[in-house]
Amino acid sequence: MARIVMKFGGTSMAGIERIRHVASLVRREVERGNQVAVVVSAMAGETDRLVHLCREAASLYDPREYDVVVASGEQVTSGLLAITLQGMGLNARSYMGWQLPILASGHAAALIEGIDVDVLERVFEGGGIAVIPGFQGVTAEGELATLGRGGSDTSAVALAAAMNADRCDIYTDVDGVYTTDPRIVPKARKLDLVTYEEMLELASVGAKVLQTRSVGLAMRYGMPLQVLSSFEDRPGTLIVGDDALEESPMERNVITGIAHEKNEAMVTLTGLPDSPGTVANIFAPLAAANINVDMIVQSVPRRGEESVLTFTVPRASLAHSVAELEKVKAAVGFDEVVTNTEVVKVSAVGVGMRSNAGIAAQMFQTLAERGINILAITTSEIKVSVLLPEEYTELAVRVLHTAYGLDAEDSE
Repeated sequence: MARIVMKFGGTSMAGIERIRHVASLVRREVERGNQVAVVVSAMAGETDRLVHLCREAASLYDPREYDVVVASGEQVTSGLLAITLQGMGLNARSYMGWQLPILASGHAAALIEGIDVDVLERVFEGGGIAVIPGFQGVTAEGELATLGRGGSDTSAVALAAAMNADRCDIYTDVDGVYTTDPRIVPKARKLDLVTYEEMLELASVGAKVLQTRSVGLAMRYGMPLQVLSSFEDRPGTLIVGDDALEESPMERNVITGIAHEKNEAMVTLTGLPDSPGTVANIFAPLAAANINVDMIVQSVPRRGEESVLTFTVPRASLAHSVAELEKVKAAVGFDEVVTNTEVVKVSAVGVGMRSNAGIAAQMFQTLAERGINILAITTSEIKVSVLLPEEYTELAVRVLHTAYGLDAEDSE
């Protein structure tokens, strides 16, 4: 008997017929003798609809009330799946985040502090199935909290770790992790194995298969993670540690995948004074507002001259970012805030970078040959990312995928 967490994304839950199909997959695991907890997302497009309503109500909305609105989508699907499973004669029941509870801190992008699994243990002892809405928890004050977009993945992995599950299966509308988006590059290849580190980087730079935090949690607890299709019964992609990769007989490319992220906004501050503490005074209020800053580029002025600072934030955080910067404009002493949302971040990721020089140079040369201008650059041990004009998204992804030898030999 295995203990399994099954997580289903929004496309898997998009309507009653698809929910019935999900229920059949859950029933199959139960009939194999496994103990099953299911984590569900809201129906495809529902969270976007709810977020849009919040923005229509007020551009600078209260994060507490935002959580109340957007958490409702997962509550609907968890109840519908429980009803469907009960209709199949299975002992299923939905449990909201506050009923376990899943303890979290903050709003809109809350952090999980702990999960009480006593309720789940009683469910398993009685041969039951627990259906849990992803993306939500409860604060110490008893208020609803959500975990940020894609938070259902994090809910599933955290739950799997807390209940000592044997594995966590993430069911999506794709049959695994690909070398890039196959809608852009038809020759993209499905990967059988990806390391936690590679998946963490791919998720952080635009790969939509898994949320970044969920991969980090899986890596921390050594939780076996599998990405599978809800619609096709075929092997998926295993997310593993470096040790498992070393045991694999397969030869791997230096670069594992190319990812892109359009949810970026570029912020430029002009006329920055050349004095100690200037940059700290800019980023401190953004950090206090829980705004994630990514790429940072600053011109180096001559002594006493003014400089220009450019950085990126998620598009959804742009209005909040500008509002926070305007509050400190007089104190910091910069001239103006200039924003640009027509940008894209394109990244090459692979553990092979550690032992192979020239990966970044190859990227820059490949883009230069196509006349694509680079606006900003950031790197890590296994990643190189560039910020580009959005109009070059598909061209950049295609030429880099080819340049790094990732194209499949045969594409149908």
